[in-house]
Amino acid sequence: MDAIAVEKPQAVMSWQGVVRFLHKSPRAFLPMRSFPSLELVAGRGIEGDRYYVGHETGFYSHKPEEGRQVTLFEMETLEALRRDHKIELLPEEHRRNVTVEGVPLNHLVGRRFRLGETIVEATRLSTPCRHIEEILGRSVFDPLINRSGLNCKIIAGGTLRVGDAVRPI
Repeated sequence: MDAIAVEKPQAVMSWQGVVRFLHKSPRAFLPMRSFPSLELVAGRGIEGDRYYVGHETGFYSHKPEEGRQVTLFEMETLEALRRDHKIELLPEEHRRNVTVEGVPLNHLVGRRFRLGETIVEATRLSTPCRHIEEILGRSVFDPLINRSGLNCKIIAGGTLRVGDAVRPI
C-alpha cells in the first residue's frame, strides 16, 4: 500500500495589537524623542532616525543590517520589568522605535505583518546590549534577555501613527 502524503495546514496566528508609542533619535547617545507618527520608507528605515539607510549615525551603524529598519518592543515587557524586577523602564528608554501592546513579538520572526498601513517582515529578535546600561545607568541587560524586542525590514512604507492596529497578514 502506498503512503499518501498529507500536507499539514499552516498554523494561523490570531491576534491583534496596537501601537502605543513611537520614538526615533537622529544620532547615537541622544535621547529617543516621542512622535505621534513616523514615516516608514521601504528598504531604508524611518525618516530622521539614526539608522535610516544613507544617513546612519547610530551606535551599530558600523554593522549595517537590512533587517534593522524598524524595531519593536512590547508594552508587556515594561510591565514585567516593573512587576518582576522592580525596574521602571519608560517607553523612550528601551531605544526601540515602536512600542506595541498585544503583539507576540517573539513568535513573529520570519513573518510579515501589518504595522498600521505599512507592512514589515520580522528578521530577528533584538538582543539586549550593554550600551543601554551605559545610557540609563541601570542594570537592565539580564532582565531583557529574550525580551528585548524585534528587528524588522520595511516591505511597504507609509505613515505609522500611535493607536494604529498591528495584525497578521
